[in-house]
Amino acid sequence: MISLAGRDILHGWGKFVFTGMGLGLLIGVTLSMAGIYRGMVDDAQALLGNSGADLWVVQQDTQGPYAESSSLRDDVVRSIKGLPGVAQAANVTYFTMQVALGERDVRAMVVGFEPGEPGAPAYLIDGRHITRGHYEAVADVRTGFRLGDRIRIRRKDFTVVGLTRRMVSSGGDPMVFVPLKDAQEAQFLKDNDAIVNERERLAANPSFNRPGVPGLLDSVIDAQTVNHSVNAVLVRVATGHSPDAVADTVRRWKHLSAYTRAEMEQILLVKLIATSARQIGMFLVILAVVSAAIVAFIIYTMTLGKIREIAVLKLIGARDRTIAGMILQQALGLGVIGFVVGKIAATVWAPIFPKYVLLLPEDAVRGFIIVMVICALASLMAIRAALRVDPATAIGG
Repeated sequence: MISLAGRDILHGWGKFVFTGMGLGLLIGVTLSMAGIYRGMVDDAQALLGNSGADLWVVQQDTQGPYAESSSLRDDVVRSIKGLPGVAQAANVTYFTMQVALGERDVRAMVVGFEPGEPGAPAYLIDGRHITRGHYEAVADVRTGFRLGDRIRIRRKDFTVVGLTRRMVSSGGDPMVFVPLKDAQEAQFLKDNDAIVNERERLAANPSFNRPGVPGLLDSVIDAQTVNHSVNAVLVRVATGHSPDAVADTVRRWKHLSAYTRAEMEQILLVKLIATSARQIGMFLVILAVVSAAIVAFIIYTMTLGKIREIAVLKLIGARDRTIAGMILQQALGLGVIGFVVGKIAATVWAPIFPKYVLLLPEDAVRGFIIVMVICALASLMAIRAALRVDPATAIGG
């Protein structure tokens, strides 16, 4: 049986190999789709791990700061620091925008943080940490920025003083870290024209521009030009205390929403990535069906091309099991070639993808098993056609 399958493959090895390579490219796309999903999950977990937080305190009745908008006053952090079980607490802001470097724009998540507190970049691969209160930045290497680059965030220019790696948002966008005050201004303050128009409206409002109350208008304007909002407070829980207990305390006494790492991971994976996961799952199903159709068509065509040879085998006494085994081995051989080509292709082009592609060995093993099953099932139609061949065909005209 092995000799029959091997000899038949050698007889038309060129067609067989090139067909396997074409199937391999399709399998490579399938493995890449699975890797994209794994990369999305890893990005979400990296986002939580890099924050250095055990607890996320956000605006009440929101699931921010990654899932939806959240806004807190920055003085809330002082009351949270005084709660039992809190080792560290720090304000942080997150917003995604186009960061400009000369004529080039890079989509990035800008993070406003306090040095030495939760939310700061965990490590650097080059340069130094931010030491000034304004106009310095640390960027992920995927932004393409280099040390010393001058980047523009809203109206202000920042100098890149440090580089980090795998600091990304849940969507895979690289992060740019800047001082908290600069991030607050960039995220929450209005542009110059809006500020001028707002001042004119305030001046025209008699409630704020009273003749007998000097300085009232200036005080109102000053209050609107200084922003005290943040997106979240990141909390690091003291040793020996439960994050769940601290979260319950925050919810009960501070009238805020608080999420532990497990709860935040659930929000990211189930609510943010769920739609993309279903879409990728549909693509995987479609690719599996297409792969099965291709293998079935190729094996069936190859079987029809040797009807006379199969009839001769039957005429000299070959069993149906022998003929079926030959066709099954050809289908499995096609699957092996396709999987090897697909695995190599996926490994080669994975780094080129704009988003992180994580190819896990266990996914490769599962993929190989699925490919073999698909090839075995796809060969059934060809086996059925071969077993119906009349031995008389071997001596017929």
